[in-house]
Amino acid sequence: MVQQSRAGAALGRLASTSTLRNLARLLNFFGYDGADRRKLDLGTGVRLSPTVSLRNGERISIGSGSHVGQWCSLWAGDSSGRIEIGEHALLAPEVFITASDYDFDAGLGPVMDLPKREADVRIGANTWLGAKVVVVAGVSIGEGAIVAAGSVVTRDVPAYAVAAGVPARVIRHRGESA
Repeated sequence: MVQQSRAGAALGRLASTSTLRNLARLLNFFGYDGADRRKLDLGTGVRLSPTVSLRNGERISIGSGSHVGQWCSLWAGDSSGRIEIGEHALLAPEVFITASDYDFDAGLGPVMDLPKREADVRIGANTWLGAKVVVVAGVSIGEGAIVAAGSVVTRDVPAYAVAAGVPARVIRHRGESA
């Protein structure tokens, strides 16, 4: 009898409004971001954190052996902007890459109603983007480049460069003494 009342109480908690609401939010999160995973062009051995956020996965390719960390966001454009990540690229947690920006100079109305500017983003092979790096539409990061944590990449970074800052600037090249 005590077991039945415990089981009944547990079932009551599972069927509560707050539990069902939280379950719906969780399903919505994975449905919203997870559907694009099936459309990705992935090389062999790619590791994606389960918390990666994707938009327009059919326009995202990730090279073999790459790792995409927790809470990273890869947002390709709605119609043309692609994201291409080379082999053995390492994206630390919370990296945000977008191939689509609002053209805020196109008018004075609400930004969300303005046209988008879409441009491909290319991340070369053997690169490392530190935690919370932001990469905007139209940027290329060359092979072997490293971008320091917290940087905002608004223009191209050459191969084997080390870039840092807001906006990111080349501070040296790999192999040079610091």
